[in-house]
Amino acid sequence: MKIRPCIDLHQGRVKQIVGSTLRDDDESKVKENFAAEQPPSYFSALFRDYGLTGGHVIMLGPGNEDAAREALNEWPGGLQVGGGISAENASYWLDQGASHVIVTSYVFYQGKIDYTRLNRLLEVVGKERLVLDLSCRKKGETYFIVTERWQNFTSVSVNSRLLQELSSYADEFLVHGVDVEGRCQGIDIELVGLLAENTPLPTTYAGGARSIEDAYRVKKIGGDKLDLTIGSALDIFGGKGVKFQEIVEFNRREMG
Repeated sequence: MKIRPCIDLHQGRVKQIVGSTLRDDDESKVKENFAAEQPPSYFSALFRDYGLTGGHVIMLGPGNEDAAREALNEWPGGLQVGGGISAENASYWLDQGASHVIVTSYVFYQGKIDYTRLNRLLEVVGKERLVLDLSCRKKGETYFIVTERWQNFTSVSVNSRLLQELSSYADEFLVHGVDVEGRCQGIDIELVGLLAENTPLPTTYAGGARSIEDAYRVKKIGGDKLDLTIGSALDIFGGKGVKFQEIVEFNRREMG
């Protein structure tokens, strides 16, 4: 297990946002935990220099393309990219230095899995460079994938059958627990357990981590099958729960 870095982009800046507050119709409702003064390349270089691999750059809405290119160009091959990725632009983002493209809304289209789109994407980038984002919210007792900046529920539930089925299309899964994302109130233990029990692919969980102890919880519950991303709690993103050096040291111990 390792802790993977993240660079979330909103309105062209590196930010940390409470995920459930993202809105297309009213940006004034978006709750920001942090907005960086440093450019995206600063964080890419930091992660590169400390060997924090497998991280992702996420474009939260339009207007983030320049910032994403800057982050990727600083560390070619070192970061994945997501947000508005389609079969039409996926190759472009790989050419900009992304190791993988991360896709949600293009594949989970109009509330269900669009296999025509998924296969088209697979033809363009190949399984080995595709990450499927299965970020989800709970409705009743079931986790459903959400799209369009996590605003819209699909009819696709996250379960063993889905994870097995989609494993033939992707290299990895990325899963944000949207209901706890950015809140620094602790990880979604139930979702972590669900993923650990059923995922056949390398999977990164993100959402709610508030201390380095949460990394050890993911390690224990996940049985070393899941990686973790920590955002709003991290000191380089204005947080008070986790020091950047704690992540570096955690990964050094885990990776030997």
